Amino acid sequence: MPGATPASSRRPAGLAGWAIAWLPMVFIAIANGGAREAWLQAPLGEMAAHQASTLSAIALFGAYIWWVMPRLRPASTGQAATIGGLWLLMTLAFEFLFGHFVAGQSWAALLANYDLTAGRLWPLIPLWVAIAPPLFHRMRSPYSGKSSKLE
Repeated sequence: MPGATPASSRRPAGLAGWAIAWLPMVFIAIANGGAREAWLQAPLGEMAAHQASTLSAIALFGAYIWWVMPRLRPASTGQAATIGGLWLLMTLAFEFLFGHFVAGQSWAALLANYDLTAGRLWPLIPLWVAIAPPLFHRMRSPYSGKSSKLE
């Protein structure tokens, strides 16, 4: 097709594309939290529901990250780790800024979610968001097919 850029010459997604690729995880997290409150909290209790919800979020994020990595096409494991680091920072910023300034949670309540000794599994979420991109990159690269759709 005249004027079309061959897939092999397209650039992989850069910083803006990586940040945009993080946004669907917000909606995944909201849906997961809604499911927890609707179906898990009453029968399991708050703590068990949060623990089950954390595990389902890890699975859902994993499926999304597995799907999105070939679309981001990081050039190296280091670049995939940079994506993970960016997503970690964005996740933590969203958790604390939205949680405090929009949801009205205290800083102490937000920090309490990171207490593994109290049975809180939430720290596994940001950890997973950080390590999944380089892990999946190593498992899936070299990527085949079209280049980044998130330029």
